[in-house]
Amino acid sequence: MVTTGRVAVIGGSLGGLTAALVLRDAGFDVTIHERSGTVLEERGAGIGFLPDSARYLVERAKVDLDDISISTERIRYLARDGSITHDIAQPYRFSSWNTIYRSLLACFGRDRYRLGHEAIGHVPADDHVVDDHVEVQFADGPSEPVDLLVCADGIGSGFRSRLIPEATRRYAGYVAWRGMVPEARLEPADAAALSDAITYHVFANSHILVYPIPGFDGSVEPGRRLINYVWYRNYLAGDDLDDVLTDESGARRELSLPPGIARADHVAEVRATAAARLPRLIANVVTGVEQPFVQVIYDVEVPRMAFGRTCLVGDAAWVVRPHAAAGTAKAAADGWALADALAQHESVPEALIAYEREQMELGRQLLERTRRIGTHSQVTCTWDPRDPELVFGLREPGR
Repeated sequence: MVTTGRVAVIGGSLGGLTAALVLRDAGFDVTIHERSGTVLEERGAGIGFLPDSARYLVERAKVDLDDISISTERIRYLARDGSITHDIAQPYRFSSWNTIYRSLLACFGRDRYRLGHEAIGHVPADDHVVDDHVEVQFADGPSEPVDLLVCADGIGSGFRSRLIPEATRRYAGYVAWRGMVPEARLEPADAAALSDAITYHVFANSHILVYPIPGFDGSVEPGRRLINYVWYRNYLAGDDLDDVLTDESGARRELSLPPGIARADHVAEVRATAAARLPRLIANVVTGVEQPFVQVIYDVEVPRMAFGRTCLVGDAAWVVRPHAAAGTAKAAADGWALADALAQHESVPEALIAYEREQMELGRQLLERTRRIGTHSQVTCTWDPRDPELVFGLREPGR
C-alpha cells in the first residue's frame, strides 16, 4: 500500500480540501495550492448537503450536522396561484458553500494552505509511469517535486485543458440565476412556509427551487438563516448568452457572474418576470435578493482521470448539472476513492488506474442522469414531480 509521499493538491475549494484532508490522515505530506490570494467566499451560496459531502466532517471531525446545515422534511410544488400541487415526505439537508468551506478549512489549517500560489503546469505532462515524481510548475516561484499531483482546480481547470484538450465545456442551453434573502426580511408566515421543505415551481421551459440555508455567519437558528433560490432559465448560445454574461463594466464572463456585477437591466428583467410568472411566495424571495448572481450550466465529459502520477478530481474532471445536488458530493467522493485506491495498491500509478476505473463510471452515470432531468424541465416540458429520478443523490436517486 502507498501511505507516504509528497502530495500537491491544486485548488483549495471543497473537493481539494476533502482530498487533502483524507490523504493527510492517511499519512501523506499534503500541501494545497490555491491561486486566489484571499480565502474563498460566496461561491455557490446554497448546496444540497448529501452524505458524501458531509462524510469527513461527520466521521473524522465529529461535527454535529445540525450545527452546519438545515434539515427539511418535504418536497413541495406550488402552482402559479400558490396552491400546493404536490407534497411528499422526503428528508434533505441543505447548507451553504461558505459554511462547509470554513468547516473543512478549519480542519486542514492554514499552514499548508498556500494562497496566491498558481500552478501553471507539470512535468511529465502525460502518463509516463517510469518517472518517480511529478515536477509542479508555478507562476511566481520555483517548481516543486511531488509523488502525487491532485488536480482539483474546478470547472475551468487548466490542468484538464492541458491533459485532455478535447474535453471542452458544453453549454447546456440555460443558466441558473441564484440568490439569498435573509429569512428575517420575509413575512413570518412566508418564512415559515419555506422552512420545512424544498419548494418548487415548474412552468414552460423553466423551473425554480427554494430552500433554507445557514446565514452568512453560519447561523442555523430560525430567523437568522437565509432563503436560497435557484432559477433555471434558457438563453440561446451566442448573442443571447453573451448579453446576459456581459457585466456592469462591459466585460464578458465565461463561467459565472458573481454577486453585484450582473447588469441592472438583466436584474430588473429577472425581478419583473418573477413577479409576473412565479407564485407570490417564491416571487417575493427572488425580488427580495439584493445582488443575484448567475451560474452558467455546462457539461464536461472526460475520457480519463489518471495520468501516471497525476489525477483529476471533482469539477476538474466530470462537470455535471446541479439537478441531483451532487456536485460537491462527487468531488468529496473522488477524494475518498483516491485515498482508498492508494491504500490498496503498491504504487501511485497503479492506484490511480484503479481510482480512474471506479470514478469514471460514477461521473458518467451522474452526468447522464442530470442531463435527462434538465431536458425534462428546460426542453421537453415533461417534468413530473412523481418521477423518482428527481430525488437528490450521488450514486442514484436518494443515495
